[in-house]
Amino acid sequence: MRKNIFVLGLDELNLRILRESPHASQYRFHGIMSQPELRHGGEVDLPGLLEKARSQLDSFDGHVDAIIGYWDFPVTLMLPLLRARYGLPGASLESVLKCEHKYWSRLEQRKVISEIPRFGLVRLSDTASPPPGVRYPMWLKPVKSMSSMLAFLLSGPEDFAKAVGAIRPKIGRIGKPFEFVLSQVELPPEIAAAGGMTCLAEESVTGRQVTLEGYSFDGEVRTYGVVDSFKYPYSNSFLRYQYPSSLPEPVIGRMTDITARVVRQVGLSGTTFNVEFFWDAERDTIKLLEINPRHSQSHAPLFAFVDGIPNHECMVSLALGHPPDFPHRQGRYAVAAKYFLRRFTDGFVRSVPSRDEVARVQRELPGTIVDVVAREDQWLSELPSQDSYSFELARVFVAAHDENELRAKYEQCVARLPFTVDDKQP
Repeated sequence: MRKNIFVLGLDELNLRILRESPHASQYRFHGIMSQPELRHGGEVDLPGLLEKARSQLDSFDGHVDAIIGYWDFPVTLMLPLLRARYGLPGASLESVLKCEHKYWSRLEQRKVISEIPRFGLVRLSDTASPPPGVRYPMWLKPVKSMSSMLAFLLSGPEDFAKAVGAIRPKIGRIGKPFEFVLSQVELPPEIAAAGGMTCLAEESVTGRQVTLEGYSFDGEVRTYGVVDSFKYPYSNSFLRYQYPSSLPEPVIGRMTDITARVVRQVGLSGTTFNVEFFWDAERDTIKLLEINPRHSQSHAPLFAFVDGIPNHECMVSLALGHPPDFPHRQGRYAVAAKYFLRRFTDGFVRSVPSRDEVARVQRELPGTIVDVVAREDQWLSELPSQDSYSFELARVFVAAHDENELRAKYEQCVARLPFTVDDKQP
């Protein structure tokens, strides 16, 4: 019998990736709401979304074998609530919240590791100021955010005041529904007092940024891949994610040990995860940026290109209650990357590549996947889930036999993707 697997926020690209799994013939995938439905009008009605999901699952004429999701908010928070209702395997809500609430996560990390920056809580009052002991340059970000939304790098008091002014009117979009989920568990006093409408301030750290992907199952914490992150020059926006990492093995080993300690401390089990780090090569120091209670769907094609199977396979196995069996370097390519084609000022989109144009690029350049983000007749600033510094035009996945070929193939791909963006609306 094929297993019925329900996917929160199922989209076309990831459905295609899921169906390419070597075990796909054993599964039947069903979507539960699309990404736009999950964030209708920019607002998130979590109780309403949960009720809609339950209604769809209850009306299904068959057995619900697993519920999965690879997106950040609200999917990561809906999964443990839905799985608990249907008696399905997965991480507990409390362990997920210990990762998702940035301040709570830092408090838990501090109990078992020292590789974290100085940090503190900020309440968004008219007299808000940096926490004692936290020095500039620092980041200010909501205790619950996603995709670097409302996250600002600050160099002094003037920047701090501007960031507070920018965050305050918008923090409720995610903060209010996040507080609904916080109300579902018994919180420590300091987290109950912080709630979901406050910010974390922490000192900025520098170095090479990497992400460790892994899973926790029945007491075992395993890392199965390390991905490098590269930013645009003179910008805080990502240029590309590249796999596998070129970090020295001893450094990866230290990060793997830190990851295991933190994952066990928050009680995360029965799920994939990804943990972001910075390594300062000059000082040989490591700092943990954040832990996410999910794998990265951004990395799925990269693992498929290099290892032979997308990391989605680990998520599916765990959701069915089985330990993953993930291959290593059995793919067609030696290196792969996800590039972000960006514009750093707002603009009105007059035209984007058509489906036929995208298909031609992918056909002419094997080992490429193009996901157009910008939409015609729309301002780039109207796109959802953008960072605070730029706007995405497209996401381009590229695989190659070495780094030189990788960069050349990306440049060829971009040259064949016609975008027309004006500074003013015509």
